[in-house]
Amino acid sequence: MQLNRLVQFHKALGDPTRLRIIAILAGGPKHGQALAGILGLTPPTITHHISKLKEINAVDQKREKNTIYYYLKEKVIENYAGDIIRLIQPGEEVRVKELTGEQMKIVHNYLDKEGKLKTIPSQRKRKLMVLYYIAQSFSPGRKYPEKELNEAIKLFHEDFATIRREFIVNGIMYRDNSIYELNPKELWAAIEQGTN
Repeated sequence: MQLNRLVQFHKALGDPTRLRIIAILAGGPKHGQALAGILGLTPPTITHHISKLKEINAVDQKREKNTIYYYLKEKVIENYAGDIIRLIQPGEEVRVKELTGEQMKIVHNYLDKEGKLKTIPSQRKRKLMVLYYIAQSFSPGRKYPEKELNEAIKLFHEDFATIRREFIVNGIMYRDNSIYELNPKELWAAIEQGTN
């Protein structure tokens, strides 16, 4: 996730009514009239707050007959919360964000003569080394449509979907409407120091 997205998310949640809506939706989907009744607010006020929550992708909606139900996107909330934790984790100063010479040797063990991955490592630490290595081929600040990203990843390995997913899961890239962008390295999952 980009830092500006993190800021937008927390600004949107900086409203007591929106926090109450999130708490209510955590118990299950509700329609606008139900939210208005529970909170003692008018339907237009609920619509305003729901639209702010939809802008940050925290809430989704589903129509059932003539009623629109709102759902909390819990994974999105968890991801944003996780990003804050990663930013303030103790020991941030020792987190590795660039591959060392020793780590590059490990990465090269996974590459064939053409520079393609022979296999995606199953061990998390080695997988992160490989992901860091691949991520070096992308330009910070540039937005990559999914198709272009897939083609770039294929230069390293045919299973572009797995690598693309690992980029997101490990905070290396951020996705918004099938457009991908490198995250600041402060948000990348750390390669723990110690035994390789």
